[in-house]
Amino acid sequence: MRRILIALTYLVFIVLLIIPLFKIGTGAWQEGLDGLIHAITRPEAVHALMMTAWIVVVVTVLNTIFGVMLAMYLVRGTWMGSRLKQFLNSIVDLPFAVSPVIGGLMIVLILGPSTTIGAFFESIGFKIVYAFPGMVLATLFVTFPLMVREVMPVLQEVGTQQEEAASTLGAYGWTTFWKVTWPLIRFGVIYGVVLTIARSLGEFGAVLVVSGNVMNKTQTATTLVYQDVENFNVVSANGVALVLAIFSVLLLLFMEWAKRRRGVH
Repeated sequence: MRRILIALTYLVFIVLLIIPLFKIGTGAWQEGLDGLIHAITRPEAVHALMMTAWIVVVVTVLNTIFGVMLAMYLVRGTWMGSRLKQFLNSIVDLPFAVSPVIGGLMIVLILGPSTTIGAFFESIGFKIVYAFPGMVLATLFVTFPLMVREVMPVLQEVGTQQEEAASTLGAYGWTTFWKVTWPLIRFGVIYGVVLTIARSLGEFGAVLVVSGNVMNKTQTATTLVYQDVENFNVVSANGVALVLAIFSVLLLLFMEWAKRRRGVH
């Protein structure tokens, strides 16, 4: 029975991961190296990949800053009551409970051009929905829990003794954070960053809703793949998907390296 379960596990792993990756790779090479190069260097692909890269950078920075802050507040905050903490703790998991498409729709309904807030920002020349800021907000909505959920368990595990000792010795808040707290949570932050980047690279539903998917304007790599498939341009779709898959594999290898480093320390 044990061998059967192990065999089934490997079978599921092969069917769900290895075979799709193999098909993407062979599909991208269907027209040879020239076809692959054309797929990822055509103007719309370059723009979509650059748009995705900028979204990943901005979202990762914002997610790291505010995710670590919220994790600190939820674990260390003494000014918040227990009910407020429970409420915020449950709200953090909201993106896990709803579809990304619903998250994108919420942004459109709140900040869209037909809303009061959206119309105000457009009147001063700052467009949110169907522009880069809306795409960042949609991706941030989907990825925000990842950093919080990686850092919170680490803070709970290490406790407050070292931070209290530093405070007793006269260290100020920022000094305590950088000298004591940060070395303790840095690997949790690294995991959160890796997960945020991976999730941002693959985000589709929320971004599709808020971007409008306009070629060479508000199109990301994932929405370009979707458009290529819709237009039966399968080789080009596989080429862009292969680039995203390679980045994802590199991120996983980096996470494994970080885990080994954490084990050494």
